[in-house]
Order: sequence, then structure tokens, then C-alpha cells
Amino acid sequence: MAVNLLLGLQWGDEGKGKIVDVLTKNYDIIARFQGGPNAGHTLEFDGIKHVLHTIPSGIFHDKAINLVGNGVVIDPVIFKKELDNLAKFNLDYKSKLVISRKAHLILPTHRILDAASEASKGKAKIGSTLKGIGPTYMDKTGRNGIRVGDLELSDWKERYRNLANKHEAMIDFYDAKIEYDLEELENEFFEAIKTLKSLTFIDSEEYLYQAQKEGKKILAEGAQGSLLDIDFGTYPFVTSSNTTAAGACTGLGVAPNKIKEVFGIFKAYTTRVGSGPFPTELFDEDGETMGRVGNEFGATTGRARRCGWLDLVALKYAVHVNGVTQLMMMKGDVLSGFKTLKVCTAYNYQGKTITHLPYNIEPENVTPVYTEMKGWSEDLTKMNDKSQFPKELNDYIDFLEKELETPITIVSVGPDRTQTIHR
Repeated sequence: MAVNLLLGLQWGDEGKGKIVDVLTKNYDIIARFQGGPNAGHTLEFDGIKHVLHTIPSGIFHDKAINLVGNGVVIDPVIFKKELDNLAKFNLDYKSKLVISRKAHLILPTHRILDAASEASKGKAKIGSTLKGIGPTYMDKTGRNGIRVGDLELSDWKERYRNLANKHEAMIDFYDAKIEYDLEELENEFFEAIKTLKSLTFIDSEEYLYQAQKEGKKILAEGAQGSLLDIDFGTYPFVTSSNTTAAGACTGLGVAPNKIKEVFGIFKAYTTRVGSGPFPTELFDEDGETMGRVGNEFGATTGRARRCGWLDLVALKYAVHVNGVTQLMMMKGDVLSGFKTLKVCTAYNYQGKTITHLPYNIEPENVTPVYTEMKGWSEDLTKMNDKSQFPKELNDYIDFLEKELETPITIVSVGPDRTQTIHR
């Protein structure tokens, strides 16, 4: 059985958690393939809002197995807090949650290193979530990291101590005057490790291979967004992992020819958290309205998201890089009330008009070229069928489908799982 893949096409925060939750009933396994607790996947149902950081978004369903893949980095402390939050809902997560032995662990000193590194950059900071993600991936590629499977070895604490000591020397090097109490952080860390060890560790690539042979349906879940990919994002203002479709293969051990459908999630407008270029960013009343109506605050950091019109140049790039087969448009309801909508269909790049994403999209190089469309005033949040859509919304969707050459199969009209319209 082939593996379907779901990922974000912008700078994260597209609404992936909600769509995974909506689709989970069709799958046996939900497998998270990259990122760490810098992700914040928000799910809303039965009047309750849930935010997951590392645990896959299918955890609230009775039957699906939720797998944390080898491409994920795990902070045991944050993971324990997530599990504690799930305990309130009487979820039997121990029978539904499995973790790859090859996933790397975020140590307390990784978080301190992250803070020290960011503080030392001053105005050049990249907008890190300060969760220790970057330093953990650096240790992974530097072949120094500690993995989940190491917790089963007799000398794992010795390995931990050696790496933590190395980190402390590096923290001193930054001279960023970061105050911390490592003993207190370590007490919390080792307590969380006990919780982590109570879960099932697996060799995930073998587990998924056997599941495919048995005909089980698998959905691979990505974190962040394609424009934050370490290779194909707006470097250096990116995350430390491959957020694109290729990351599902390396982050789970799934062969490329086993990927079938690629579901691409995007907002009807564009947002970004933290630093980095953003050609269609708005600094006017329209941008303020998008942020207020869309409740645009980071699910992990709480930081206000920067808002702007939909950037089709960047979106088309993400569709191509990922091989997207179906699109899902989120937060169409937020655009209700705008008399005129703008869509960026090209860039003025160093004096030339281009329709592809160039190497550098800093404001001194790029000015967006807009196509204007008539907006709609109807409240979409009460709608439950595509036949109720106003003509202007259908025109907007048709325009995007034509430009992106990919069908938009789902339109979200609110945060609840019931506010999801299939086309």
C-alpha cells in the first residue's frame, strides 16, 4: 500500500494539524517525519482547542497508530507535558503511540546553546523558537547526537554527560551571558526520560515496510512549511530539517516510489513568524485585519504572525518542489469582508518581471506584482457545502487552481474539524 503525504506549502502555520485530524479516519498509521517541538499543530473539536508539538495529529482517534519518525527531534520534557495534557482526556496513548529508535533527543544544553547562539547574533538573529532544534540537528549531522535507542543501552548516561560537557564549553564560547541552572534542568530532563521509556520504541523503517506489505494505509505528516526547508526555503531564515516531500523519505525510511498522494496545505493569504523576507507582507489596516480575524499568533511561541496577501510565485514553487497532487485551502473565512483581494502573480526582480522564486527575495531585490479580484462579504463559517459558496469565493478558488494547475479539494471555513468542506 502506498504512503500519502501531507505538508505545508508556506512558512508554516498553514493548518496541517486540523487536516490530519480530519483525514485520520481514513488511515491506519499517522507518521510524523521531521521537525520537533518548534512545531505547533492546532486541533479544535467539541469546543476544545488542542495544540500538539511532537505527537502526531491523529492521536485523538481511537484506531490510528501514531508514529514519531527518525527525522524528528524529541525534547523529553516537552513530550512529557504533551502526554500529561492528553491524560486529561482518558486517551490510551501508550497503545497508540510508537517512537523510532533513530529519532534524536534534545538535551537541556541544546536549548541553552540555541539561546546563546541567537543572543550572540544581535540584529542578525534568524527568529529561532529557542527549542534547541538547530543545535540538535547540528549534533545529528556532526555525528555526536544521542538517539532514542541509546536509552536502551547501559552506558547512555555516560554518553549524555560527555555531550553535555561539550555543550557547556561551547556555551562559554558564545559569551552571551545566558543564565541557567543546569542541575534543575537536568532533574526535569531525567524525570521526563522515565516517561519516554514507558512508551514503545520501534525500528520505524521496518515497522512501516511491514505495514505497507500488510496493506495498511499510512499518512506521513510534516511540520513547519516548505519555505522553511533547510535546502529549498528562504535560507538562512529556515528550520534545520527538510520540510518538503523528500523529508518524508529520509525522515521515515519510506522509498520515493511508495509515495502516492501529496496533499499540500496553504492559507488563503500568507503569514510568517519570526525573521526573514516576506514580499507580500502588509503593514496597513488590511494586514492588521488578517491578523486579528485570523487570530494569527504562533501556536508554539505565541508570537504575532506577520500577514500578507497570497504569494502565488512562492506557492507555485512549493507545489513543484513537492509534487503536490491535491491542494487544501485554509482560512478562507478570514478573507470575508475585504472588498478587493490581491494575489501576487509575479515579482519585479532587479528590474525584470519573473514568475519563479529567485535565489534571493529580500525587499531590495523583489517587488510583488499583484492581480486584483473582487472579495466577498458572506460569513463562511456557517456553511457546510460548496454549493453555499459566494460566486467571488468560487472565482478565487478557480483562479488559484488554474494558476497552480492542481485541484483544491478541501476548503476550510473555520477552526473546528466540522468546518471543513470537500470539493
